[in-house]
Amino acid sequence: MHLTTLARHTLSRGATPATTYALIARLGHQPLPCARAVCLALDIPLAETTRRLDECYHALLANPRPGSEHDTGELLEALGVFDIPKSLTETEFAVVNLLLTAIDAMGGIRPGHQHGLTRWFTTGNLTAAYLSLTAAHPLPRTGDPATYWTTLTTAGELLTATNPDPRLKNALTHCRTRTREATAHT
Repeated sequence: MHLTTLARHTLSRGATPATTYALIARLGHQPLPCARAVCLALDIPLAETTRRLDECYHALLANPRPGSEHDTGELLEALGVFDIPKSLTETEFAVVNLLLTAIDAMGGIRPGHQHGLTRWFTTGNLTAAYLSLTAAHPLPRTGDPATYWTTLTTAGELLTATNPDPRLKNALTHCRTRTREATAHT
């Protein structure tokens, strides 16, 4: 059976991408073709699949250890290799650009937070991205609080126009308050 067909069948039965990878790898297939098959079964375009797998090939796929299939699958999933990209609307694209501006205005961001944001942008989970940024703060010496909170306010207004999630409305209220505070100090 073709590996992508096998991956698609396994996924259709409710397996996670990580579990699907591990099952196929345990059948004796090499790691790279297994990971590629899972990505293609998830309808991730070949060029994007190749880019993602090139980034992690040497660290995870080049020299597999026997019995590490499950761990490798979990790492590939955690790294976002199996994230299905979402086509963004014009409004969603504008929100992403605003969130990127806010990230710049933070004056620095932890790598783990940056990784999570990148995954949420890829999958179109802009609510999670927005909420994570509204819970953060610009750095005292390198950040630009006025730009940070003003930009997040604008992003929140765009998000709440199409999403009734009460968490967004609460976060937007928080951003408006922080914007007033930040602009009062400038």
